[in-house]
Amino acid sequence: MHDRRCAAPGYADLFGTPLITFQMPDHDQLNAAFRSRILEKQAQDPAGVQHSNVNGWHSDADMLDWGGAPAQRLGQTLCDLCTNFTLDPGSPAKPRFGWHLRMWANVSGPGAANQTHAHPAFWSAAYYVDDGGCADDPAKGGELCLVDPRYPMTAMAAPDIFMRGADGRPKQVEQLVRPKPGLIVIFPSWLQHAVRPYKGDALRISIATNLTVVPKV
Repeated sequence: MHDRRCAAPGYADLFGTPLITFQMPDHDQLNAAFRSRILEKQAQDPAGVQHSNVNGWHSDADMLDWGGAPAQRLGQTLCDLCTNFTLDPGSPAKPRFGWHLRMWANVSGPGAANQTHAHPAFWSAAYYVDDGGCADDPAKGGELCLVDPRYPMTAMAAPDIFMRGADGRPKQVEQLVRPKPGLIVIFPSWLQHAVRPYKGDALRISIATNLTVVPKV
């Protein structure tokens, strides 16, 4: 037991997890182009692919090929952001790496969600084309849920007990990000994440991207 006559204990949060957010400028026109192209692609391939999506449509991961100039612009923005938050200690002034991108679209109608999963890349990103009204009405759900990867270990031992942070409050075990048109969210690919069920009556349209490190040639 800590002796209160001694000095106060030190406290530090170790191994912080980066979360990058960025609001895409001039996103209204960009999103109109994205919406048209994505819905066209969905009509051409209504089955899509099945991964973590539940009751929603998921395109192939070749959106950089069929998404046209808007997809290229988004991809370049993601590369720039991720490069800014990635360090090559052996060559800090001139990084020796670049990025390989895999990009896909998600169309989520009423009841659609994504199961908890992670990605085999370095950085992963979400971009919101249409939030389906979620930004203005929290009751519609549809949030991106980022899960503390350490939590399952503590939950197995004591599921209703939480560690106390430096502010005296319980340490959070998940972080919710509410969709908003034009918003980019970037996080480490190993971080488990999910999408809460969408309870609105419109369409949520988003774009996901995996960025893998590749050496520059």
